[in-house]
Amino acid sequence: MGSAEMNNRLEALENWAAGLLGQLEPASRNKLARSVGQALRRSQQHRIIAQQNPDGTKYAPRMQRNLRGKQGRVMRKVKMFKKLRTASFLKVQADGNATSVGFTGRIARIARVHQYGLRDRAERGGPDVAYEKRELLGFTDADIDLIRDDLLKNLIS
Repeated sequence: MGSAEMNNRLEALENWAAGLLGQLEPASRNKLARSVGQALRRSQQHRIIAQQNPDGTKYAPRMQRNLRGKQGRVMRKVKMFKKLRTASFLKVQADGNATSVGFTGRIARIARVHQYGLRDRAERGGPDVAYEKRELLGFTDADIDLIRDDLLKNLIS
């Protein structure tokens, strides 16, 4: 799905939900925002575990380099972003007006480099490396459906 089409779906969802959310008490809105944020974080975590961009394509593979002294050892394929997907790094911030899911602090810089495919140093004093674009955060069709369903579930109950 193109970004323009995704933006249209997000705007339609926002317009649909605005009237309903305006009728809620502030405490209920805060609870709902936290619930939606946590559901979105779980969705993003599952996508990172599956090593997939929001459009369903696989992440670009890691650059391989030969390390001296590693002959004869079996190198396991370790998935990328194993720690970044944990709740201690992937934070949810929610109040009655907004919900956000993202990275903070030092980790945010690392995530931004991968999200947009920027250049960075892998280690202090090392050479600049151009990283492949790996979208850690982003909306899928399922995420928009998840938000809508979570809103409905919380508004009805």
